[in-house]
Amino acid sequence: MAITRIDQHLNRPVFYLSSLSILVLVVFALIAPQTADVFFADLQKGIIDNGSWFYVVSVAVILLTVLYVGFSSFGEIRLGPDHCKPDFSLPTWLSMLFAAGMGIGLMFFGVAEPVMHFLSPPTAPQGTTDAVREAMKMTFFHWGLHAWAIYAVVGLILAYFSFRLNLPLTLRSALYPMIGDRIYGWAGHTVDILAVVSTIFGIATSLGLGAAQINSGLSYLFALEESIPVQIYLMVGIIAIAIVSVATGLEKGIRRLSEFNMLLAIALLLFILILGPTVFLLTAYVQNTGAYLSDIVRNTFNLFAYDKTDWIGGWTIFYWGWWLAWAPFVGLFIARISRGRTIREFVVGVLVLPTAFTLFWMTVFGNSAIDLIYTQGVDKLGDMVSSNAPVALFVFLEHFPFQQLLSFIATLMVVVFFVTSCDSGAMVVDMLCSHGRNDTPIWQRIYWAVGVGLVAAILLTVGGLNALQTMTIATALPFAIILLLSLVGLIKALRIENHKKASLLMNLHPHPIGQDEGWEQRLATIIQFPNKTAVTQFIDTTVRSAMESVRKELAKNQVESEIVNDSGVLSLSVQHGSEHSFVFGVKCAKHLQPSYSSDNEESNEVTDDHSYYRAEVHLAEGGQDYDIMGWSKQGVINDVIDQYHKHQHFLHLLR
Repeated sequence: MAITRIDQHLNRPVFYLSSLSILVLVVFALIAPQTADVFFADLQKGIIDNGSWFYVVSVAVILLTVLYVGFSSFGEIRLGPDHCKPDFSLPTWLSMLFAAGMGIGLMFFGVAEPVMHFLSPPTAPQGTTDAVREAMKMTFFHWGLHAWAIYAVVGLILAYFSFRLNLPLTLRSALYPMIGDRIYGWAGHTVDILAVVSTIFGIATSLGLGAAQINSGLSYLFALEESIPVQIYLMVGIIAIAIVSVATGLEKGIRRLSEFNMLLAIALLLFILILGPTVFLLTAYVQNTGAYLSDIVRNTFNLFAYDKTDWIGGWTIFYWGWWLAWAPFVGLFIARISRGRTIREFVVGVLVLPTAFTLFWMTVFGNSAIDLIYTQGVDKLGDMVSSNAPVALFVFLEHFPFQQLLSFIATLMVVVFFVTSCDSGAMVVDMLCSHGRNDTPIWQRIYWAVGVGLVAAILLTVGGLNALQTMTIATALPFAIILLLSLVGLIKALRIENHKKASLLMNLHPHPIGQDEGWEQRLATIIQFPNKTAVTQFIDTTVRSAMESVRKELAKNQVESEIVNDSGVLSLSVQHGSEHSFVFGVKCAKHLQPSYSSDNEESNEVTDDHSYYRAEVHLAEGGQDYDIMGWSKQGVINDVIDQYHKHQHFLHLLR
């Protein structure tokens, strides 16, 4: 039985070829680390020299598209059926976004990057107030709207096509508007394999950075030796925790860890804000945000075409490639946790709120660090950023009260981010290898969690992290092309959604509910609160009979249709060849009685929750939030015809 279950879930071509590709690249980096480093470095240089303009234009188009989709009429469309609700509360959802999207990066670069830009600004004179301004402005630029827009657009495409159009929750679904059902063949397999390889190496390189920073924190707190063997031992311990987390699943493991780490992040942020120059930091945040937004268009398209510099390649283009390389992993994870949100909720939650928090984090840590160097003359911090960036955060914390406590919180946060990156990455890779399913055997998730740890440990030992990091970024180029083509398909699909919405609002001539039904019966139907048995019987008799009558009449006119009962929904499905099918379904839905009602005394069912049931209409887009319980057969027929009339109008709008 276990073998049968595995066969049902596992996408063998993606699983085996991904594993083989990862093994080959690791062996390459293992036996010839210098050759690998030179090869991938040359590859990166070629991309930067010749393709920088493409990265810049691609990221700009992505940001504009996300803003347009989120704040236009498309924003009202739900990522899932019309009746579905979000799977997670807003705080839990934002916590998981934060943990998956920026986690370790914020801990590693929160102090280091602003100081690096201050010490070596691209255009401003060194050691000046202008250098401080530029350092924060460029940090905001690299960690702001553009980064989250890349994650948002991938998550949006996958969530829409999966939850709205019932396609697999894997990266191949992004190609559906271009190649249709061929996504289930080798074209789709190839995309998913590239996504798996990119995700594994992207996470592995980040975990390598995280292990170094954890080692630095423990060295500071407990005088633990800083060395590669110690970092590998740390990886083994943390991977063990990640295995427990990934085995417990999204609801318990990743969710609880993300919520816990969000609380730690807020606590550490408030500590630095309150113990540091509070008023200055709040003022700087407002000014930094204004400077960032005022120059966002110029910085977005600034390639230093007239002032040749290596800075653009070493920073901006590197970041755009890095965010694009991480987008398959983070985007799919975001899509997985965003079912039930409207597109506008999604865009605000994934783009605006995380950006605001990230920029505040960078202000509190970055401006505080620069202030120590620029105003208070703490040159040691600047030297440490230049020589040993993982230790910079702990040197920074030395200048605050309760430094031991703050360093402990920071180290614990890196550990938890380490774990959440590993287990969420394992979950995403497992879904890519399992047709987008999340109910896979535990051994598959453990396999990928252990795999990430092994890759990171091996590459950390041989010094191959830089080479594979560069390789990961290089994969961003073909992915950016695929992503731009997918945006065209997304806009086309959303326009179809709007036409459908317009057709449902079409006014029809009023019709009688039924010749055998007076106003008294209609009123009695409205004020009753029937039980499940009554509603189920109504659907099985009256509704089924009405659908059967419509089906027979359609057949007389050579229109193909069928009646199906799937997942508790009795549906009449009308086929229209290559055009959109019409679906009219009725579902028995449970609700709580309003406070003014009394229990149904005629019910033979024992209930203690004062519930009642409705016969609710469902179309292809989801529940329509109205009840037809108690309607006559003729009334149901008329409603089916009304909805079918609206569907025909929808098809007319598309032609």
